[in-house]
Amino acid sequence: MTEKIEKAAEKYAEFMDVILPGWKDDPNSKDTPHRVAKAFITELFKSVHDESGLKITTFNNVERYDGIVLQSNIPIKSLCSHHHQPIQGIAHIAYIPSKDGQIIGLSKLNRIAEHFSRKPQVQENLTGQIHQRVNELCKDNQGVAVLIKAKHFCCSHRGILHDSDMQTVKLSGGFKENSDARSELYQLIEYANKK
Repeated sequence: MTEKIEKAAEKYAEFMDVILPGWKDDPNSKDTPHRVAKAFITELFKSVHDESGLKITTFNNVERYDGIVLQSNIPIKSLCSHHHQPIQGIAHIAYIPSKDGQIIGLSKLNRIAEHFSRKPQVQENLTGQIHQRVNELCKDNQGVAVLIKAKHFCCSHRGILHDSDMQTVKLSGGFKENSDARSELYQLIEYANKK
């Protein structure tokens, strides 16, 4: 990891030479290449460089629960893969377990969102990746839903300069096919956002 950071810091210093001539004369910028390289490798692009991967444990649905499980307002912090500008927002992740299927600890839904956020992304792909992993983990589920609402700095700080929101939704199973389940999900999310 240290070698990667040193190598990236050297390249970032070269990049700064082009975009910010004289940066070496600013005492505040002295260690900037190292700080930026370290932040990208250990935090912003963490899941790209984390060799341990995402390990999530599931459990048998002993009580045979078959209602909606929702973890709402999960913080999303990512960088868009087009301009490496911040994406900030929230995700709602839900699933309906089958009575004989698998369930997952709520904090693990946060971990899944965090894992896929920590690499360059577009929001559509991020939504799909989270959905796919929850669908794989919660065996024999009756539906999975992932909703993300986020602000994109590539829209607000460059280009059009508009501070707007992007929303993406990926639904499957009962959430896609059953309007009652879908309505209940949206009501739960609305209730969570009123607090």
